Amino acid sequence: MTTPITRLALGLATLFVAFSAQGERLTVSLNGTWEIEESREAEVVPASFLHRGPVPGLANLARPGFAGVDDFYSRELIANRVRAKLFPESWRTNYWQGKVNQERNYFWYRRTFKAPTARSVALLKVNKAQFGTAVWLNGRKVGEHAGCFTAGYFHLEKAIRWGEENTLVVRIGAHPAVLPDTYPTGTDFEKIKWTPGIYDAVSLIVCDNPVIRSVQVAPRLASSEVVVQTVVENLGPATSIALEQRVRTWKGHKVVAIAAPERLNLGAGESRTITQTVAVPEARLWSPEDPFLYEVETRTGGDSTLTRFGMREFRFDSATRRAYLNGRVYYLRGSNITLHRFFEDPLCQDLPWKETWVRRLLGELPRQMHWNYFRFCIGPVPDRWLEICDEAGLLIQNEFFVWTGGPGWYPGYSRSYDLEEMIRQYREWLRDNWNHPSVVVWDANNETRDDIFGKQIIPAVPARPVEPPVGKQLQPASRTR
Repeated sequence: MTTPITRLALGLATLFVAFSAQGERLTVSLNGTWEIEESREAEVVPASFLHRGPVPGLANLARPGFAGVDDFYSRELIANRVRAKLFPESWRTNYWQGKVNQERNYFWYRRTFKAPTARSVALLKVNKAQFGTAVWLNGRKVGEHAGCFTAGYFHLEKAIRWGEENTLVVRIGAHPAVLPDTYPTGTDFEKIKWTPGIYDAVSLIVCDNPVIRSVQVAPRLASSEVVVQTVVENLGPATSIALEQRVRTWKGHKVVAIAAPERLNLGAGESRTITQTVAVPEARLWSPEDPFLYEVETRTGGDSTLTRFGMREFRFDSATRRAYLNGRVYYLRGSNITLHRFFEDPLCQDLPWKETWVRRLLGELPRQMHWNYFRFCIGPVPDRWLEICDEAGLLIQNEFFVWTGGPGWYPGYSRSYDLEEMIRQYREWLRDNWNHPSVVVWDANNETRDDIFGKQIIPAVPARPVEPPVGKQLQPASRTR
């Protein structure tokens, strides 16, 4: 005879067995030492590669080194120096979209990898690279991505050789001028060098259909539950699946909740957004004092992902003018980190990619000074930095890399943006970062008085999920050398 508790345990066990039997995503890190070469032309892969350098990292870490690797005058630098009478007045018009002080336009990164056994879907993910990314696999171009601060995804199915060695080539811009002037490549009136590089992780993702495009987890503390929004896409023939979610602790992997499966009928090529609510009984809250983490495991039968999150809510109250963390007044103490200016420092080297150095910067040192908050200012950080902030319990103001000032700040200075491209990249920025409990403030730009952001870009950003990657072809901008 079984009791109600026994029946519940048997039911959970049955669900767990069924859950574990579903298809698995395989993610293969492609980080390490890559071959690097340079070129002026955009579409001809170099015949030989004579340099080596780290991924993730910057091109100035290549050995042997490249001369003038980051020599570029941005319009913001020119504006500052014309105003200070260090550059002639004629530069306002002659070089007002940036001056390229090097002969190259591109850096090319190459490596080989052995592909696993055949699956339905193969994606290359480049977490962040500047300036712009294009990918070739086994001599075939598979796509481009213009974002310098967001992840690019590239479909490899038509070029990959399953179970064999594959040659991967990634092209990045050697300076901001290779991208259209209306695209965001970083604006900073106080930055001198513009160093290119694949400065975040690169990975190969293989799975079957339907593919999990994104997962967003929104905690609800009052009801001790999470709202999970999942975007799935079926790249194969029509199918019927059960979308499954379960919540477990990040450390120890203790299962604390299993959602009822959501039955879906997906047509060929169909993408669907599914919103589910999952109870998390007696949830342990995330805070700088106790950075406790959970993760959601999501499965479609062909794909699976783990999404880490923290049970926390953060808001500002206009009446009291106070910040509230998990329903209580919380005072913010900290400073700014401007990583992309640190890239200019000769002492920078490969420190931003050393785990022990970053953990000391974001964990040990803030605790010693009783700080709990940092603003990542005018320039994004590698994904691993935010993961460490989640684990260390550091609150972050995450800022998109735009700084254009306001009317009258710099006579003759102007900046215009491609509205569609800006909205797309801001959506990608949210997608890449929205599950980090450490990210409590989204900062659209630095000291920018431009109605395009307040009236057009920001209102449009959450309107719909990020579109699937399309491998958009980019045309190099024409800027004065």
